[in-house]
Amino acid sequence: MKLGVIGLPNVGKSTLFNAITQAGAQAANYPFCTIEPNVGMVAVPDKRLDVLADMYHPEKYTPTTIEFVDIAGLVKGASRGEGLGNKFLSHIREVDAVVHVIRCFEDSNVVHVDGSIDPVRDAETVNLELIFADMDTLQRRIDKNVRLAKADKKLAAEGELLGRLYAHLEKGLPARTFEADAEEKAVIASCFLLTDKPVIYVANIAEDDIGGEPNAFVKALYAQAQKEGAGCLTICARIEEEISELEPEEKAEYLQELGIEESGLDKLISTCYDLLGLMSFLTAGPKEVRAWTIEKGTKAPQAAGKIHTDFERGFIRAEVVSYADLVANGSMTACKDKGLIRSEGKDYVMQDGDVVVFRFNV
Repeated sequence: MKLGVIGLPNVGKSTLFNAITQAGAQAANYPFCTIEPNVGMVAVPDKRLDVLADMYHPEKYTPTTIEFVDIAGLVKGASRGEGLGNKFLSHIREVDAVVHVIRCFEDSNVVHVDGSIDPVRDAETVNLELIFADMDTLQRRIDKNVRLAKADKKLAAEGELLGRLYAHLEKGLPARTFEADAEEKAVIASCFLLTDKPVIYVANIAEDDIGGEPNAFVKALYAQAQKEGAGCLTICARIEEEISELEPEEKAEYLQELGIEESGLDKLISTCYDLLGLMSFLTAGPKEVRAWTIEKGTKAPQAAGKIHTDFERGFIRAEVVSYADLVANGSMTACKDKGLIRSEGKDYVMQDGDVVVFRFNV
């Protein structure tokens, strides 16, 4: 999974990126500090893996990972090349989902490109630039369809669909809110539109606002996210940066002192998984304990293919036990003796936390 971190300049975007990746991206109080996108790989926290590692003492411990890309601050006119422009819009095109950081705190020491704090306006500023870029992309596709439609009726129908989508964008609405059936969505996906990507808004708050009632800025952003069908969560980027430098025991104590149940990274990852419809199955043994990320609804052969294409091609069955049953009984052997290991075929839909051994023959 690849997530692009975007936002206006000076909203705490690179500070948050530093915190969640510990990659050390430069963060400074002036626009366009981020020139090339910084990239950081983050292990997805999964306590189930820790428990399985204690059981098996494996040679390898492999959590699933997320790639975060810190993309330079966008400004009005970015779609026309203003600021650092189209170069960075292309970086957004390459990610699976967008993490849009919005400043939700006052601070006279940190400049705002528009001179005041207004989360809804800031979200719209960036969204409109992405919409303008998508309109350019769509217009080129529509023009091509018009040229070729006389020889292909299917292209004529596609052109009609893209025309309706263009009108939707003209209203200032992102492509992800356009109503379409599965076949139409496949056509739209082939356009690789920026505003078709799932979005998570991050309300970046001040340290003094942690644990209190959401301020007016945060409430406004959550309301906007709900209108768009986007995800939304609240994080203090500065605190996350401090947390990232602590040892695990110190981190737990610090979170408890602040009255925070989980770190911003944990909240962000769980929100991303929900938004993208993802889950994990597990493999465990003396050689390796590992988590594998798949889409919800994935069947056993396709899940096996995540490990190796031969597993899917020669799939025979999946021997499955729930994580809870495995931990409660201490071993696969004990689970087998109690009849808790199920033999599942090609139509089995994988469940979050399944611990699996795939049988195959090629």
